[in-house]
Amino acid sequence: MPIQAATAADLDELAALFAGYLTFYQVDKPLATVRDFLAARLRRSDSTLLLARDDQGVACGFVQLYPFYSSLALEPAWLLSDLYVSEAARRQGIGEALMNAARAHAEVSGACGLQLETAKSNLPGQALYERLGYVRDEVFYTYWLGLP
Repeated sequence: MPIQAATAADLDELAALFAGYLTFYQVDKPLATVRDFLAARLRRSDSTLLLARDDQGVACGFVQLYPFYSSLALEPAWLLSDLYVSEAARRQGIGEALMNAARAHAEVSGACGLQLETAKSNLPGQALYERLGYVRDEVFYTYWLGLP
């Protein structure tokens, strides 16, 4: 399954997936608002959106990363802000592939790590993150993956 950086040409499919992500977290936003938000991210290049497609070329998941600096490490890092796989495409390794693509992007950019947060109720997500080496902060449920 190909995973590539999203472009403006992907906006409609990406917005539909992002709306599904918001629904998962019980956040109701109009699709036009979601599309505008994502269009701004792409236009400003202030986040990196990686989009997964199935064998038929249908967008089925995404991950969104924001750059930041780790004050304690004095190095750049990435916030893995959003990860979502459509319900129909789950349990096929797409989430793991997106997480690995995010890691590869962070490594290539010279980041010292990836940080993410997830809902305490998101047990499948937590299992994935921990399987991939993320370490949970027991106070805030924040995950960190140190990179070489």
